[in-house]
Order: sequence, then structure tokens, then C-alpha cells
Amino acid sequence: MNLPLPIRNGVAPSYLWLPDGDLPPLLTFLTQRFPDVAPAVWIERLRKGEVVDSHGLPLHAESPCRRGMCIFYYREIEGEKPIPFEATILHQDQHILVVDKPHFLPVIPSGRFLHETLLVRLKKQLGMEYLTPIHRLDRETAGVIIFSHNPASRGAYQSLFQKQAMEKVYEALASPLPGIVFPFTYRSRMVDGIPFFRSQEVEGVPNSETHIDVLEHRCDATRYQLRPLSGKKHQLRVHLSALGIPIVNDVFYPELRVYQEDDFSHPLKLLARSISFYDPITGDKRYFESQKKL
Repeated sequence: MNLPLPIRNGVAPSYLWLPDGDLPPLLTFLTQRFPDVAPAVWIERLRKGEVVDSHGLPLHAESPCRRGMCIFYYREIEGEKPIPFEATILHQDQHILVVDKPHFLPVIPSGRFLHETLLVRLKKQLGMEYLTPIHRLDRETAGVIIFSHNPASRGAYQSLFQKQAMEKVYEALASPLPGIVFPFTYRSRMVDGIPFFRSQEVEGVPNSETHIDVLEHRCDATRYQLRPLSGKKHQLRVHLSALGIPIVNDVFYPELRVYQEDDFSHPLKLLARSISFYDPITGDKRYFESQKKL
């Protein structure tokens, strides 16, 4: 998609497709759609020409809202709290950027996070307009994540994940699991949970699979090696929780804890240790490993 507004301070404009129905003029629609944003804020954005249509034409408070119309605007967050951890660049070439992400830092803007996200930080630091992650990594999880910054080759790298041609290895700290012969593979059927940002297991044909082994027994926890053979949301967290050994400091599983401010001294003990694959451009074997330790 061609953006009619430029990237500003590392942040690309947000966009919204207008729904069907009899819609009010633009200002009324925006204040109804985003009740947490004061009308005065939208008025100022409109005055500065920061709300435009897909052709880049500035919109106004009384602009009609038409079905199928796409509007672009800059998202802003007041009082965004800094996250006191930095990412490390592990590799950069003309196609990809490989980064060692810290705990607590979201990958992309969402909810209460905008500037304090890995994507926006990297765009500010490197000036890469077309930078985008090609796979997911939870905010709470640390470790290796790959970005594309070349639109011409992006599809080739994304297809590796779609074909499950990327080998991803994780590590986690959790309680011991007696009575199990390691290594073993855990399978289950996972679906969206409640609330929407959680996942859950249900009866049925398995659609998620994790290979589990033990790396180290410590006095306070066991360090596990996890190889996900599928890519369901929160798969590793759900699988260990279902086994009765939730990952240390997991606030989502087995029970969702009431939201509270991040405790930076208690990160989720889950690390994306490494990613390996055959490069779709060069054919070379690639291997990237996190420098972090649990």
C-alpha cells in the first residue's frame, strides 16, 4: 500500500477503512470511533492536514464519510512510558535485519505502545522506511527476530515461515516435569481464547506441536529446549501450562492475572534462542543466535 502521509519520527501513518452504513460527518465519526481521543485533538490534526484520504487530500471536520473510503492519520499516545531495555543488531544485509529483542519491548505499535516498540525504534535509528517484521515474537518474550527491509525480496523470506522452513529454537524456565522421558513431543488443538489475546486448548484434531527437551536442572527451575513445529499464538506458553509447568513469570497462563504495571525485575522466562534456514536468495545456510541468557 502506498502511504499518502510520510513516516514521521519513525512512525508510519495508521489507516482505517470506513464501514458500511449511514455515517455521520468525519469529525463525528472519528470521535465516536475513538472515544478515548478528545474531539479537540482531532480538530487540531485536521487543521494541520494530518488526516487525509487515500490520494493524500486533506479532510475536514464536515467531510462526508463514504462506504469503502480509506482515511490516513497519525496515531499518538500521551505519556507513553519508556521501556528501559535496548535491542542488539545481530546481522544486517541488503535484504534482512536480524535483531536480539529484549523482554517487555513490543515488536510493532499496538494498544498503549507506539514509540516504545522495536519497529519504531529501529526505523528512527536506521532510517529504514520499508522495515517490517516477517514473523511474530510476543512482547514478553526476548530473543531473535527477523525483519525485512527490501520489498523486492520480502515475499521470499516470508514464504519460509509459511512453509515452516525456518527452524526456531526456544528456551524456557519452568518447574521440573517428573515421570516424563525426554525428549518428547506435545500436541494439542489450539483456538482463540477469552479474552481475545489469549489462546486455549480444545478437544479435536491437533493443530499445534512442540518438541520438548531438558537442557539443565537448576535448584529453582528446569531449563527446557522448545522447538515449535507449528506457529500458533502463545503456543509454547499454552503447552507448558497444559503440562502443569507454566513458564516462570507468565501472567497469562494458566490464569490471566489482573493487569498491573510491568515489573521489569520479573520478565517472562522465555527466550527465542536461535533461528536457522536456507537463504532463499543465496541458498546459504543461515544461523542466528541470541546473546541473552535465562
